[in-house]
Amino acid sequence: MLDIRFATARNVSGAVAAVVPAADSSDDPAAARLAAVRASLARLKLGPADLDDITAFLLDVEHSGSAGTLHKLPRAGHRPDLLFFVGVGAGDEAGWRAAGAKLARSAGDEPTLTLLLPDDVTPAAVRGLGEGLWLASYRFRLGAAEPPSLRRVNLAAARSAELDAGLAAAKVVAESTRLARDLTNMPSDEKTPAWFAKRVEKAAAGVPGLTVTVRDPKALAEQGFNAILAVGGGSTRGPRLVELSWRPRGARRHVVLVGKGITFDTGGICIKPLSGMKLMRKDMGGAAAVIGATLAAAALRLPVRITALAPLAENALGADSFRPGDVIRHYGGTTSEIHNTDAEGRLVLGDAMAYAVRRLRPDTIVDLATLTGAQGVALGKRTAALYSYNDTLAKELTTAADTAGESVWRMPLHDDYADALDSDVADIVNSTDVGAGSVMAALYLREFTGPLRDHWAHIDMSSSAWSDSPDADLTKGATGWGVRTLLRWLEATT
Repeated sequence: MLDIRFATARNVSGAVAAVVPAADSSDDPAAARLAAVRASLARLKLGPADLDDITAFLLDVEHSGSAGTLHKLPRAGHRPDLLFFVGVGAGDEAGWRAAGAKLARSAGDEPTLTLLLPDDVTPAAVRGLGEGLWLASYRFRLGAAEPPSLRRVNLAAARSAELDAGLAAAKVVAESTRLARDLTNMPSDEKTPAWFAKRVEKAAAGVPGLTVTVRDPKALAEQGFNAILAVGGGSTRGPRLVELSWRPRGARRHVVLVGKGITFDTGGICIKPLSGMKLMRKDMGGAAAVIGATLAAAALRLPVRITALAPLAENALGADSFRPGDVIRHYGGTTSEIHNTDAEGRLVLGDAMAYAVRRLRPDTIVDLATLTGAQGVALGKRTAALYSYNDTLAKELTTAADTAGESVWRMPLHDDYADALDSDVADIVNSTDVGAGSVMAALYLREFTGPLRDHWAHIDMSSSAWSDSPDADLTKGATGWGVRTLLRWLEATT
């Protein structure tokens, strides 16, 4: 992981980066931008001629200062020999996050980069910068891989406890998001439910206040988690239910986070085509997110009790696969008639949510799931679908996503669609022909919220869990979507 630390601007060699603010309200915003850059570079003891040349360069390339805009100035025979100029926009956290991500992608062969921070830099700016640098420099590769060239970033600023805290928070967020990306990127030949559970146990080991309970198939059968067992029944690699608990002393609020954990999804007997199966190693992205967010909350010592539930199963074809027409009795007694074995995620979530309501009795439940292709059809790759009857909760999660650099859009829960879930032989069916696939999945999950219906939110983040190409702080592959949103929400509501 990239080494980021505070340092001085003395004796700088190699590459140096200076930030460029966007236009302000002054009469001559371009002049204001250039003055800010010159003031920053003056700390390098550059002469007037050097500063004039740099000013001319910035005018020539028309650097706007917009967030993430970057220009590079090689200076052979000078010190420093390479200058980066990166825009931070309005200077808010999002602007600094974009700047950090751009620098991480643009450093080329430079092993070390010194970034000149303005005197008035805020802890939020440092947090955004750190997140951008760490997340955009993430790489996943099995086996031996050549390490990235950029290995260290020096932040030239007057160090303070507040700035240290901002950078420390960014590191916690980045580590947890990177863990979620690692879990999601891992190929499913290795990523079994048991493997995932062991990774959680390893990550939580030795952390005060964290406990892990793993239910294997025998325990799931004894306790009535029949939907998790049914979905995992076709695989030789049995299902698990991971319960990760953070219980700080004095916590007055209890939040349950539930994440879909299908380690690979063939669709079961209702098998997917090849095109729909290629990326199904990401079908446990919700489980990775809730685990990552809980580990981060513990690292930051947030004063809220959190229980993360990750129902894990491989939806495979086998002699014991569940079938269309089967009726499954969930934990707590609700029955589901199976119309489609490829609508399996809501089944395992139903077991976990019913358990949370009946046994854990939290104040709030939030579930995350790579649940439907319909989410991507409606909202595309970068925006997840948010469902909740609670206006306050929906607003809190929307604000948290915006602050974190992720995105959600609130979708409707139409009661007049609910009749389509009726079954002739069970309480509900797990799939319908109504259309509005993401909405119908949310209405199905609603049936497991009991008295917490008005204190529940569901986030369908199927498309948002994967990026087809590098984009800002995302790298190609798993995004770790949801870790940052959940953590910002937990931080803001404690």
